[in-house]
Amino acid sequence: MKKIISVSLALILALSVLAMGASAGKKADLKFDENGEFKIMHVCDCQDGYPASEIMLKYLDLVIKDEKPDIIVLGGDNTICGYSQEELAGKSADEQHKMLRELKKNAIQQLVDVFISNQTPFTLVFGNHDHQQGIENDELLALYQECGGKYCLAYDADPSLTGSGTHFLPVFGSDGSYIPKFNLYMFDSGDTAYDENGKDMGYDSVHADQIEWYKSVRDELKEKTGNYVPSVAFQHIIVNEVYDKLFFENPLIGIREFNGVNYSFFPKTNNFTGHLLEMPCPGYYNYGQFKAMNEKGDVAAMFFGHDHTNSFDCEIEGMRIINTPSPTHHSYSSDLNSGCRIIKVKESNPAEFETYLHTENQTAVDHADFAEILGRSAIAAKLLMIVDKVLLALSKFSGLFIFFVK
Repeated sequence: MKKIISVSLALILALSVLAMGASAGKKADLKFDENGEFKIMHVCDCQDGYPASEIMLKYLDLVIKDEKPDIIVLGGDNTICGYSQEELAGKSADEQHKMLRELKKNAIQQLVDVFISNQTPFTLVFGNHDHQQGIENDELLALYQECGGKYCLAYDADPSLTGSGTHFLPVFGSDGSYIPKFNLYMFDSGDTAYDENGKDMGYDSVHADQIEWYKSVRDELKEKTGNYVPSVAFQHIIVNEVYDKLFFENPLIGIREFNGVNYSFFPKTNNFTGHLLEMPCPGYYNYGQFKAMNEKGDVAAMFFGHDHTNSFDCEIEGMRIINTPSPTHHSYSSDLNSGCRIIKVKESNPAEFETYLHTENQTAVDHADFAEILGRSAIAAKLLMIVDKVLLALSKFSGLFIFFVK
């Protein structure tokens, strides 16, 4: 559905700042520091229940202490928990909802307490599994805001949009002005796509009304500042265009059919850096998000989770498409790159950011107490880091698609 949004930028910015103020207790939390730097920690697919893994919680705590990010972005599938049918049997719908809500609140609180204890603000997007928890995402968003208190900057910019929690967060200059110098977009990319007959077609995507909302914010930011504001976007499910960039077509022996095209097992290894350890899983329908976000050059990169072992970084028509791996100990991950992503932005040129992984292996090398609870010595972690570099080099040289998941 095409949505025409006529709200002025002043009102949009006011609403965003008010939303942040309501949750964060102060105005314009996000800004470049005195050195003109801004750091983001991207954490995807924690996908843990309640109680959460001690290993994952300790890992996140140490990375925050080591990296000192200005904001943490949860990239979807943030907490996964529920009750079995046997546990819910005989309970009324209201009783079931109350039980699920309390369990989910406990899981959310345990996760965000790590951020709160480090006095680090956070925001989030929802993933497909967040949509499958038996609680509507609007209520989940309210739970994050309640549990996170002043540290939760997530809000719903327009409740009429598809999904929940699509919003933006401007980053202001180090000079104390309230002119946006950088911008973060967060999108709910949904769960399941259906055809007109209600048939499950695969994963969902960012929808047309969300794209129109983005365009309105983008254009009015330009009207306010005089230029398109350099931005990055975060969502759970990756855009469709990534397949043409990463894989060769092969109509005879293709192993993955997508959008009517058969793609081979062999990746275009010269087109990306980092890990490609599983086939990406984009949404079934393409509503034109990549095209819209690339047409004015304001969005320097889009960041995704969803595919737990991938950490590739590629460029499509000048915009970077980047996947962040998972630190989960509840679902699948890779011993090679399990961890999170750091994004370092400079006020002098926000579009030319630096990004790298901060892995569990690196944390085990740096912290003996973490190595102990991980059950992997610093020497073993260092060896895995070396093996990782060798495998990446072999993959690049051979052009083979290498699986290395546990």
